[in-house]
Amino acid sequence: MKLYTFAPAANALRVDMFLREKKLKLQTISVNVREDELFKEPYNSMNPFNCIPFLELENGTIITETISICRYLDEQSNSSKLFGNDAEERAIIDMWNRRIELDGFLPLLHSVRNKTSFFKGKVVPGTRTSITQSPEIVERGIEMFDILLNRIEPHLSKNKFLLGDKFSIADITSHFMFNLSNMLKIDFGQTYKNVYRWKSDLEKRPSNPLLDND
Repeated sequence: MKLYTFAPAANALRVDMFLREKKLKLQTISVNVREDELFKEPYNSMNPFNCIPFLELENGTIITETISICRYLDEQSNSSKLFGNDAEERAIIDMWNRRIELDGFLPLLHSVRNKTSFFKGKVVPGTRTSITQSPEIVERGIEMFDILLNRIEPHLSKNKFLLGDKFSIADITSHFMFNLSNMLKIDFGQTYKNVYRWKSDLEKRPSNPLLDND
């Protein structure tokens, strides 16, 4: 298998942390997103959505989308399951991961892409367009993030992770949601103390690839 990636990207980092938690090693090929390599061959034909990461199986099948890649690798591995060990766990982890992605990670991702000058002409992932950056989208993403934190604060007062004491893919998604909030300089430590404790715990995990830069 070959993993096509670009280390600084948020979704590439999610897969990296997943692999470290699972203690899995894959052949990786770095694709320079900043030089628009994804729009060139063979990458454009391999993944016409022009996003990283994507996984090439030995039979040539291409799997794109972060969670799809991680789910495939989790099912192929005999190590501790980050997507759950039975139907109930899998459903609850999927529930939390969707909540975090839809209400936090993706809104903040679009906030960053609409705020940072680097993303001018690139506000939609995997494209180069004339769509202009929108301050309203920046603010909406931050507001949605605050609503999410308010909802999960009581849950984190009684749970170490989203699934009680068990670390899961939903916590990995959450960690990089928080990294996006750092980019936007969102300070919520005094308002959501239980969420902030959880955020700090995630940042300290040995599998956190961002520690490599410290």
